[in-house]
Amino acid sequence: MSENTDPNPFADAPHGDGTPSDAHGAPAPEAAAPQPEAEAGSDPRIAELEAEVAAMRDKWMRAEADMQNLRTRTKREVEDARQYAVQKFAKDVVEAAENLKRALASLPKPAEGEDSLLTSMREGIESTERSFMGILERNGIKAEDAKGKPFDANLHQAMSQQHSDEHPADTVMEAWTPAWTLHGRLLKPAMVVVSKGPAQAG
Repeated sequence: MSENTDPNPFADAPHGDGTPSDAHGAPAPEAAAPQPEAEAGSDPRIAELEAEVAAMRDKWMRAEADMQNLRTRTKREVEDARQYAVQKFAKDVVEAAENLKRALASLPKPAEGEDSLLTSMREGIESTERSFMGILERNGIKAEDAKGKPFDANLHQAMSQQHSDEHPADTVMEAWTPAWTLHGRLLKPAMVVVSKGPAQAG
């Protein structure tokens, strides 16, 4: 009977667990795992859709900002129209207020022993004027006395200029009427006399 001359009769025999081994008995390396496909974000179509979404979001934000500006502007215009729609009427009303002031100025100064009728008349006009001015102020109409203040072309209308040793140049030394405003907007300028400063020595 012939002898087995193979020096390693177990080289090709499987291990007990069925895992192939190399010539030294070590397990054979496993096949490389399949590589995952490219991430979804790198897909050109997805990038294009994301760009479209960003552009539409930007357009929406701009449209919303424009709409807010339109609402704000419309609200302001409505308020202006409501506040200043009565401007012509307000000018007529302040004329009445100035006439009351002139009526008071035309009365004699209070004096001891004066006629009671004159006293009652003065008190009646004063009371009417105070009530009338209160009504005007509650409706946004205000009077500002210009006397002693620097001349302001936005509020005052100079009727004349005079030299004065008491008032610096460009100061209102006398105001015939006050400056009237309606909700802060000039309604009627004050009629004033403006100082030219001291007269030059001859």
